[in-house]
Amino acid sequence: MNFSNFWNRYRHHMFFLFAIILMVIIFILPDASPIQSGERTIALTARGKASLAVMAFTVVLWITEAIPFPVAGLISIALLTIFKVETFKNLVATGFGNSIILFFIGVLILSSAINATTIMKRVTSFMLYRLGHRPSFIVLTFLVVGTLLSAWITDMAVAAMLLPLGLGILRDAGAEKLKSNFGKALMISAAWGPLIGGIATPAGCGPNPLTMGFLRDLAGINFTFMDWSLIGFPAALAIIPCAWWILLLFFPIEDISVSISKEEYLARKKEMGSITKKEVMVIAIFFITITLWILEPFIKSWTGGAIDYLEISFVAFLCASLFFLPGINVLSWKQAEAEISWGGIILIVTGLSLGMAIFKTNAAEWIAYVLFGSIASFHPFAIVFIITIGVALMKVMFSSNTVTGIIVVPLLIALAKTTNISPALLAIPAGITSSLSFILVSSTPTNVIPYSSGYFTITDMAKAGIAMTVLASLCVTISVYVLGGALHII
Repeated sequence: MNFSNFWNRYRHHMFFLFAIILMVIIFILPDASPIQSGERTIALTARGKASLAVMAFTVVLWITEAIPFPVAGLISIALLTIFKVETFKNLVATGFGNSIILFFIGVLILSSAINATTIMKRVTSFMLYRLGHRPSFIVLTFLVVGTLLSAWITDMAVAAMLLPLGLGILRDAGAEKLKSNFGKALMISAAWGPLIGGIATPAGCGPNPLTMGFLRDLAGINFTFMDWSLIGFPAALAIIPCAWWILLLFFPIEDISVSISKEEYLARKKEMGSITKKEVMVIAIFFITITLWILEPFIKSWTGGAIDYLEISFVAFLCASLFFLPGINVLSWKQAEAEISWGGIILIVTGLSLGMAIFKTNAAEWIAYVLFGSIASFHPFAIVFIITIGVALMKVMFSSNTVTGIIVVPLLIALAKTTNISPALLAIPAGITSSLSFILVSSTPTNVIPYSSGYFTITDMAKAGIAMTVLASLCVTISVYVLGGALHII
């Protein structure tokens, strides 16, 4: 057996063994010397060191995918219990008992209800008819549609919606795979648009509510749906023209005819038929959900605190429940169950438990000070940019947006407490940037879906993605620093 065959057959075994060895090494290392920060002493306790050992073990498994993400998370809970970092009951309470889980389930049900209708196809067809008379404008249309849709439903679902529409356009235009710059730009825009929209609201992507949950539980900061949107939406809107410019710069579009005629648009409308009762119900519940998310702080104020339970998780699962009521019946539970990524839910809950354990043992504070202690001397604008570009580059290593958020956000909150910086100033840009995976196809399934079309290579996305990452980080930095400061959110 040659090395290539041996590696392909046993690489997961070797990665798993490496994870165990790394964990053991960290666990048996001599105790680190305490760090003096002003009048405070930051010590790495035995429990803290054990939590870092478990984190290292889990991160290796997450990066290498030696075993499924959710399973690695479940093993981390067992190890934290065995090493007496925290009791099993408390670990389950901080992860599985976190209200953020209901938010994820509610949003996934909302996405599956929308996918069960032709609503998105109607919206996209209309925008293509109105804006898509030039190839470059079709690329812009995909970026805009992807951004607006994925602000509310999962980016992977939006990419899956855009893919067949894009393929239809490219086939009609006679665009050749790997040769047509229009094909490359359009298919990459089908990934980038959803990624950009994912930062706009807490509903857009997993790291967003995860970051809000960590801020609430670890820093006592109640960052609302509106607070996030006031920073995230402007940042997303600013990134769109940057993405359009980069795609046209790296892939100059050839002379190609791709116009969508009025006759074709009317034919699509006829094929889809009139709006159904089910679609009306989905639209109504969708807007009720968004309205309650946005108005939550105002409703609480107007009622003098009598209605104080309309947090994002409560609204998400309450409105998601409406799809199943008699007379509405948009979804059956079997349909919703098939659409929900239960492995993703387990990854999130176990990640919450691991992140909270690292924080509570002060291990996060210790490692954050070791890695980022000098950042406090920089100007706040520079701090935010360093974090955004740093987390964006970390995405090259981590193949999950949620994993990136789980690892980075607790560390930065701990650092903020140590250096007297606002925890939100560090955590929010990190949470936002966790979902911006522009460089590697393998960083997120949202990139893999358009890549499967065969119109662009991994190198095509990477070379444009590096420039996109820098510009996107700058847009996020400006939005966080200027809007967050002006609105006194951060």
